[in-house]
Amino acid sequence: MALTSWPTASSSSRLPLLVFAEVIDQNQYPQGDEKIRSDDPYHSEALWPVAAIEVYTSKEVYAVNGTNLRLKCTFSSSSPISPLLSVTWNFQPEDLSSHEPVFYYLKEPYTPSAGRFKGRVTWDGNIEHYDASIVIWDIQTTDNGTFTCQVKNPRDIDGTIGEVRLRVVQKVSFSEIHFLAIAIGSACGLMIIVVTLVIICRHRRKKQQEKTIEVADTELSREKEKLKNIGEKEITPLED
Repeated sequence: MALTSWPTASSSSRLPLLVFAEVIDQNQYPQGDEKIRSDDPYHSEALWPVAAIEVYTSKEVYAVNGTNLRLKCTFSSSSPISPLLSVTWNFQPEDLSSHEPVFYYLKEPYTPSAGRFKGRVTWDGNIEHYDASIVIWDIQTTDNGTFTCQVKNPRDIDGTIGEVRLRVVQKVSFSEIHFLAIAIGSACGLMIIVVTLVIICRHRRKKQQEKTIEVADTELSREKEKLKNIGEKEITPLED
C-alpha cells in the first residue's frame, strides 16, 4: 500500500518512502514453513509459519450529525507487539466509490493531508493495550459508509480486517424537543391530578361512611335508652 500521500504528525518529517512504500504485500511473501527472503525488513532469516492477527470492531454504529465519534478497534496477536506494528484506517462511502485514507499509525500517528477527513481524525488507541481506536470529529452526513481497520504486527502479517458501518442521523430540532417535553410533562401532570382526585374521593367516602356509622350508632343508642325508660316505667309499682 503506497504511503507517499500520507503526511506525518509534524510537517518537518515524512515516512521513509524506500522502507515503507509497501507495508506488506502478502503475495510477495510465501506462507508456511518457507524461508523469508533476507532483505525483508519485517522478518529475520528464520523459518516459521505465518500467524494470523484478529481485529475486532462494532458492526454498526450511529452518530448524530455534528458530534464526535470514537471508532473502536481492538486486536489480538499471537506474537509480541513489534516496533513495526502498523494500523491502517480506510473509508468507503455508501456510493461504493474508491476507498479513502483516514488514518495511519507506524510508531506515531499519521493523518491525511487532503480529503474529507483532513484535520478531523485523532489517534485514541494504545498499542500496548491492543487498542487501535480513532476519533472522528464533527461527524457529517457525508461520512455515511464503511470504515475498515487493519492491523499488521510482524510476524503476524495476515488476518481479519475490522469493518464498522457508520449511520449518521440528523440533530433533533428544538421544536421537536419542546413538543416532546410538553407531551411528557402533560402526561405526568394529568397522571398526578388523577391520582390526587382518586385519593381525595376515597378519603371523603371513608369519612362519609364513618359519619354515617356514627349517626346510626347514636340513633341506636337513643332508641335503646328510650326503650329502657319505657320498661322502667311499666314495672314501677303504683302507690296506694
